[in-house]
Amino acid sequence: MSAAHEHSHAPASYSSAFAIGIALNTLFVAVEAFYGWKINSLALLADAGHNLSDVAGLILAWGGALAGRLRPDDRHTYGWKRATILAAFINAMLLLVAMGSLAWEAIDRLNSPQPIEGVTIMVVAGLGIVINTVTALLFMRGSHDLNIRGAFLHMVADALVSAGVVVAGGLALWLGWDWLDPVVSLVIAAVIVLGTWGLFKQSVHLLFDGVPSTVDLPAVRAWLLSLPGVTRVHDLHIWAMGTSEVALTAHLVMPDGHPQDAFFQNITHELHERFEIEHVTVQVVREPFTQSCAGS
Repeated sequence: MSAAHEHSHAPASYSSAFAIGIALNTLFVAVEAFYGWKINSLALLADAGHNLSDVAGLILAWGGALAGRLRPDDRHTYGWKRATILAAFINAMLLLVAMGSLAWEAIDRLNSPQPIEGVTIMVVAGLGIVINTVTALLFMRGSHDLNIRGAFLHMVADALVSAGVVVAGGLALWLGWDWLDPVVSLVIAAVIVLGTWGLFKQSVHLLFDGVPSTVDLPAVRAWLLSLPGVTRVHDLHIWAMGTSEVALTAHLVMPDGHPQDAFFQNITHELHERFEIEHVTVQVVREPFTQSCAGS
């Protein structure tokens, strides 16, 4: 039997980047929500909700890096990595509920548009462009790392959303289109829901030990079957231990005997290189002696 543990986490040097990014975005959410409430702008409130999701996303990414450093023990043999999946699920649920409420209010506002302060909207959203751009730059140097790259791309997208709010504020100020505020709110809410829906589906999928979308299970099975001496792959399971670590267990049926350690070392290395599976446990048997789960 062979077991391997290979982990990929954000470098420790990015802890300060996460801390600065979270602090900046949390402060901006408070400012944007306050002025959105003060001038009764749904566009600012919608963007504040969007930026709140950024804070949650940064916390999750940072938490994932920190969780990877917690050593398993006799009570939690896999550690606390699954907490990142649960946090993603809770984050998605909260965002979907919040955006649903915001969309309901925006539709009601369309029936009776209210005057908005275009200058305030432009200034506050402009501040959002600056903060999101600065936060993105904090992670740009490490964008080769998948976790860091996700944070970087998220911040870049949010800078573009804030730019859209600035444009909406300018048009409202220039043309007097008061209806533009709820319309922009609906657009932002729709963008957030579309992005969050994928997070929601994937988090539910992973919570129930679904195969991560980054792994092609049939391709893994075919590769294992191509190994010398393997006649059948039995009881193959692939699941996410957390948002950034994948585990695999399998029985390889090899009637001609038990291979040496080099065989298992090669499997561990190749599964990591080919399929980004970090935690591998393989058992070799001459014939199956357990009842295989459906589909495995």
